Amino acid sequence: MKKLYFLLPFIFLACKSGTSIIPEKEGNSKPIEVTYKVNETEISDFLKYLSSDEMEGRETGTKGIEKAAVFLEDFLKKNNIKPYFKTYRDTLTNFKSPAFNIVGVIEGTDPELKKEFVVLSAHYDHIGVEKKEQADKINNGANDDASGVTSVAAMGKYFSETKSNKRSILIVFFAGEEKGLLGSKSLVQKLKVQNFNLYTQLNIEMIGVPMKRDYLAYITGFDKSNMATKINEYTGKNTIGFLPKEAEYQLFYRSDNYSFYDVFKKPCQSISTFDFENFDFYHHVSDEFKLMDIPHITAFTQELLPAVTRIATSPAQEITMNK
Repeated sequence: MKKLYFLLPFIFLACKSGTSIIPEKEGNSKPIEVTYKVNETEISDFLKYLSSDEMEGRETGTKGIEKAAVFLEDFLKKNNIKPYFKTYRDTLTNFKSPAFNIVGVIEGTDPELKKEFVVLSAHYDHIGVEKKEQADKINNGANDDASGVTSVAAMGKYFSETKSNKRSILIVFFAGEEKGLLGSKSLVQKLKVQNFNLYTQLNIEMIGVPMKRDYLAYITGFDKSNMATKINEYTGKNTIGFLPKEAEYQLFYRSDNYSFYDVFKKPCQSISTFDFENFDFYHHVSDEFKLMDIPHITAFTQELLPAVTRIATSPAQEITMNK
């Protein structure tokens, strides 16, 4: 997450499972039953490598984030997710040295709905290596936001294997988020020129540990759209709740969802389980893999699958901005 100056301070993925979803009849608001299972070991392996010391904190423009970019490119290629541009690399236009978003696309299966896009995203950059001498100098960014990247990658693999998306899916791993949302700001301008037909964006941000609340996660900009209500309808669970701290700190404006909202004025929001009480190492060298709750990340991803499936298949655009 882009630095909060005023505060305190996947190859995971899913097992093949035959039939992916049991489809509902049109007009039936009952949740879709997803039989596809996210594999906990694969989640763990993916996150462990992405947040390892080898990546040197994944600061944008460094050798460390280049290793992460290659890892993500290889993952997309292995899972038959095609590049959206000529290659998976989308060069940032607003950063002084070479830096890249990693962007893949899963074409929708419906001849008309495939013209609309759902964006599933997370930022793969972090804040790099501490300049002062200390025992541990690497900001591994396991929670921020290797955890979100892991979940988005799992969702990408799910759609690639099951072909259960009538709309097209854009899988985006942003660079430059920690530098001021630079990756998303750069990409969104290119998409605008293309007349990109955006339906909605789900940005996954800091989901490495669970909250002690009666809902799984919160959404930024809760009252800006009906996304929270619709996700809960689609999952049939109390998946998304309202976190007062999110509104107080205006987190809607502090992650890559805002760049898309600012240009497209569509429902573009971040989903998170970092609630300012459950993790003490925001932008700290102790944000490491060993503190991540792998069963939670797996369950989070699994619980969202019915929602992202319904978002990608509903005949009408059911998620709308509030007036």
